Order: sequence, then C-alpha cells, then structure tokens
Amino acid sequence: MSELMIKNANIITLDDQNTYAKSLIVSDGKIVRILDESEPNSGEFNITPETTVLDLNGATILPGFIDTHSHLYMFGQMLELVDCRSPQNKRIEDILEKITEKVKGTEPGKWVMGWGYDDTLLSEKRHLTRYDLDSVSPNHPVFIRHISGHFGAANSKALELAGIGEDILNPHGGFFGRDSEGYLDGVIHEIPALEYIFPFLPSPTEDEQIKNIENAANVYLSKGITTCTDAGVGLDKGIAELNAHLAAVNSGKNPMNMKLMILHHLLKEDSAFSGYTADELDRELKQRTNHKVSLDSAKLFQDGSIQGLTGALREPYFCDQSITGDLLHDQETFTEEILNLHERGFRIAIHGNGDRAIGSILAAFDIVLTTNPRTDHRHRIEHVQTASTEDLNTMQRLGVAASFFINHVYYWGDRHRKLFLGEERASRINPLADAIERDLLFTLHSDCPITPISPLFSVWAAVNRVTSEGNTLGDDQKIDVRSALKAMTSYGAKLNFDEEESGTIEVGKRADFVVLGADPLTGPPMDIKDIPVLATIISGKLVWESTERKYILS
Repeated sequence: MSELMIKNANIITLDDQNTYAKSLIVSDGKIVRILDESEPNSGEFNITPETTVLDLNGATILPGFIDTHSHLYMFGQMLELVDCRSPQNKRIEDILEKITEKVKGTEPGKWVMGWGYDDTLLSEKRHLTRYDLDSVSPNHPVFIRHISGHFGAANSKALELAGIGEDILNPHGGFFGRDSEGYLDGVIHEIPALEYIFPFLPSPTEDEQIKNIENAANVYLSKGITTCTDAGVGLDKGIAELNAHLAAVNSGKNPMNMKLMILHHLLKEDSAFSGYTADELDRELKQRTNHKVSLDSAKLFQDGSIQGLTGALREPYFCDQSITGDLLHDQETFTEEILNLHERGFRIAIHGNGDRAIGSILAAFDIVLTTNPRTDHRHRIEHVQTASTEDLNTMQRLGVAASFFINHVYYWGDRHRKLFLGEERASRINPLADAIERDLLFTLHSDCPITPISPLFSVWAAVNRVTSEGNTLGDDQKIDVRSALKAMTSYGAKLNFDEEESGTIEVGKRADFVVLGADPLTGPPMDIKDIPVLATIISGKLVWESTERKYILS
C-alpha cells in the first residue's frame, strides 16, 4: 500500500466550507487524513521507509485542475506541424518562408502540414490561398489548419489528391472558397467541408500517435491538470483517435484521468459504436484501460466560429450586415438525433458559439427532455460565447450545463468588439456573472490548441476580463477568484459526474493535487496567470515536477 505525506503546506481544499489545512496523508491513492498541523505527529501514522514525504515549505496546494474541454489528441499532432500562429507570423510571407523550409526537408510528393494561421491577425487580413501555397510548393501537397480549427487552406496538389475539383458542391454547413472568377481558392470553410480532405491527410502510426499524446500530456501536467476531457474524439481520424488514447493511457505515457467526448458519427447506425448505450460504451472504455478512461458524452456541433463568421447569430455580424452564420443541422433532424442519443443514455455535449445556435440547441433539448424526462442529465453546451439572458434562463430551467471558452475574452475580445460583434454584444461574451446568478453548473476552458492550455490563465481571464490590448471587456461579468478556481476544479468534477471522487481535497477522495508557488486567493488578481506550477500529483503519485525544486523535498 503506497503512502504519501504532504506537510508544511497551504492547503486550499475548495470544499463547501472553504476549509484550509496544513498537512495531509494519502494511502493507496486516496486522501485519508487532513490536518491543521504543519508537521504531523509521526506517532499517529504508519510512516515507513517507503513513505514519500513532500515538504512544501509553505507552497500552496489545490485540488488538481480539471480540464473539461480541450483537444489533447489534436494538440499532440499539431506540435509536430509547421507553426503558423501569430504574432510570430505577421504576414503571409512569414508563413510561406516556413513552408518553404519544410518543403526542402520533405521527401518529394509527401504532405506538408501546418496549423494556427489567423487571417484577422495577418497584415493582409485574409486567408492563405492555394495560389500562395502553390508558389512555394507546387509538387508537395500542403494543408494549413486555421487557429479556430474550423477552416483550412490547401494547395492545388492537396485539392487534387482529395478529389476536390471545380465541380464540387458545397455540403450543408460548410463551403469551398472561390476567387473572383469563381475558381476554387483553396480555403475550406467549416467541418462538413473539411471532412472532404481529412481522409487524405497523412496518418501517423500508432506509435507516433502515442508519442504525440505523451508530448501533449506533459504540457498539460506542467499546467497542473490531473483530469482531462478530449472534446472531439473521432473528429479527424475516426476510431484511430480513440485507439491511440487508450494505448497512451495503458502504456503509462498519459497518466491523467481521461474523459472522452465521442463524435456523434461514431455512434450512428453502421458506425463503430452503432447501437451502443452510454453504459455499454463507458463500461468498454473502463474495461480496456483498468478504469483510467471513461465516457464523457456524445459530441455534436451546431455552428462554427465567430471569428470565422460562421457562428450562427440572431443578428448580423458587426463587420458585415449580410452575414448571420449558419446552423450545421436542420432543426428537426438535429432534434431527432439528440433524442436518439438521449434515449440511449448518453450525456450530450453540443458546440454552440452564436446565440442562434445556442437557441437551436436549447430548443432541441427542451423537446427531448419533454419527450423523455431524465433527472440530472447534465447535458451541456460547449463555448456558450454569446448566450443571451433568455438563453441562460432556459438553461437554468432545463438543467443544461455550460463550459465557457473564457480565453476568448483575452485572445479575441478586441476583435469581437471592433469586427465581429460590436461593443454591446462583445461585452457580454462568456456571461459568467449571469451564470452564477442563476446557479448554473459551469466550467472554464481553453479549447487547446485553439488557445494555449493553462487553467490559471483561464481563472485569470474570468476574474479580470482583460483583452490582449489591455482593455476590460464586460466588467459586470467578472467573477471572484474562488468561483473561478472552483470552475476549474469542483465544478468540473460535478460536470464529469465525478464529484464523489475528485474536485476538492476531502477525506476519501482521489489524491489529485496541483502545487503552486503562490496563493491565488490572497495575491493580486492580475498576477494569477503568472503563478508558477511547481508539481502535479495524480492518485498520490508525483507525475510532474518543476525544475525549481526548492519547494519540494522528498
């Protein structure tokens, strides 16, 4: 039986009583004692030479952070691609120079892949096109994914290999960009259109996928994350993504507690999990991983991204009064699929950025829950960028939870105000204070790799609502530090149906902790994002430690 003693700590339990403590004891991965003394009386415990003792020298310990919406698999793959993000790439030419270098080192005819370009941050204020990419790579197929994940730019060779010709028709919910003369320009808009090219993109081997997940998981561990939900398993590579996740966990390359959102197309008739109930799928995931991986939900999309003008809004975009965005699914068909998943016992998570998409999701949930009531379903909406007051009231009535993409305030807040939404709507993105007023269950997320993974940054964003240009966006929607921390811990555990096992530091719960170099509750709120993570502990085992070891002596 493994033993761990943590002493001389500032323990913030985040329990319902907001208890503080100074030391604790862990046995076999569970918390067995929490004490007020900094130095426990060793005579009261079975301390052996095998017991690990961590002296935190006054450092702060919190429940491990729970990430309820990011894309671990995708992030791992993208770490291997050409980095096309801004601000390091200010112009299209900067990206083309990187592509040129990659082409030089790539075997003739092999794919060249990149990610992270943002048309609104490039000086040209436009997407990359096939013509740009052809100029530096006429013979290698090239595909560059947009920072939102909802768009991509392909060169002529890539379009040819994918069978995307001039006569192609636009799928519902997506389209292929065309130039002024009506020819394909290589820009592929939204997931339904991207699905035409996904099957032709290079597939890493299982060993490469496991290594990529390991690399991504190490970044997550360095940020104090102990439980992670991959919010799109099957999005790009289908069932291969699920198998890679399970293999990475079973090999020990990813020690996090994993929850998986399974893309809805894998649950349809004649698909990998056709006819499965939620309980059957959850049981299979647990059996295949010794209970280290479990089911989060069935995942659907009902719109795109606001920064790509494909989020479905009730009122036109500020920068173009002719555009309101599109719903990805016909309402009747959408509701029927949700009802089918609901009746099979699935918790359902649906991507909704624009308020019209959020309204569509809630209308479907209303019918589903009226047709087949289920108490404590914890169905959820992902991102919830522009939810109106009425939308939040409906969420309260239906018991629908929210996972807010709070990092949008910093990374896109200024552009929402100036370009996409205008002042009034932009100031209300991620309405956290209104969610608290209605006692909604909610969490915060980064949507990594769309924005960098960092729970402390998300807490900082929720508390301060500061944009990248230093403006405050929606002062009346700021929340207090304790609530923001709970949104990354105990609220996440509840959203995961795991509140009896994780989310707070209490006797009987799993010993998942993050050790910080400062107390976020007592320091300046503007400093929260810069607090160093010193260590991450999962089930009582030290799985990551900062090179700055002065705080931890084992």
